[in-house]
This record gives sequence, C-alpha cells and structure tokens, in this order.
Amino acid sequence: MENSLSILNQTKGKLPNLPFVLLKNDILGEKYSLSIAFIGEKKSKEINFKYRGKNNPTNILSFPLSKTEGEILICPNVVKTQLKLWNKNYRDFTGFLVIHGMLHLKGMEHGAIMEKAEKKYDQKYFYRNRRGNNHDENSSGRIPKRTNKS
Repeated sequence: MENSLSILNQTKGKLPNLPFVLLKNDILGEKYSLSIAFIGEKKSKEINFKYRGKNNPTNILSFPLSKTEGEILICPNVVKTQLKLWNKNYRDFTGFLVIHGMLHLKGMEHGAIMEKAEKKYDQKYFYRNRRGNNHDENSSGRIPKRTNKS
C-alpha cells in the first residue's frame, strides 16, 4: 500500500506540524508502511525497559517489523526536556528524532554514516525553518535565490 502512514497521539498535547509523509517517502520509500505513535512517559519507560532493559522513559524508540514495515514511538515530554541540550525548538527536534528513527528502521546504526544522513535530511527539511521560513511540502527543499532589490 503506497503512502501508508499512520500517526497516533496518545498524549493530551498538540503534535508538531511536520512533513511526515515527505520524510517517510524520502527516507524509507513510498511503499514502506509506517506507524508513528506519540506516547506518555509511563508507556515510554515501560517499553524502553521491556525491549532495551533501561528503566527510564526515552525520547524515541524504533521498531522494524519487516523490511517494509515499522513503528516509531516518541515521548513528547522527554523531547521537551532535551530541547536546550540540542539547541532546537520542539518542532525541529521532533523532526530530527523522526529522521533518526526512520534511519534506524532503514537499518542504520549510530555512527558517522548515520550522523551524515541525519544532517542531510535535517538540513533539507528543517534548516530553512530555522531561518523563519516554513517547509513547503510542494517545494524541492532548495533555498530560493536571493533577488536584488533596487
């Protein structure tokens, strides 16, 4: 099934406006089936302990289910506590984490290759936003040339 993406908000908070479909199609491909769930700290801690043996909530967890299916779990409360550490706003940091999770689903491990890919997609989708421009889902992701005003 093409463009298969589901987003579930199990928190009371508002989700950031992100180009989820563009990111998924760009990183994982159009035929990849992805579920993204925003969960609370209690659930994050429970799942992190069950699957990773760590007894604390975490910002993101990625679960590849097959070569063409996966799930990403994000805990907004943990994300918000880490904003200053990463020097990003909530929207951009959540977007970065979605990229990070998708790269894990693609089979990447932490290291220089993954960091290079994270930087590439982060700049493509969020760099312009830090300059005060919103990402246009219909644009190519390129920065328009500056025009001279006489």
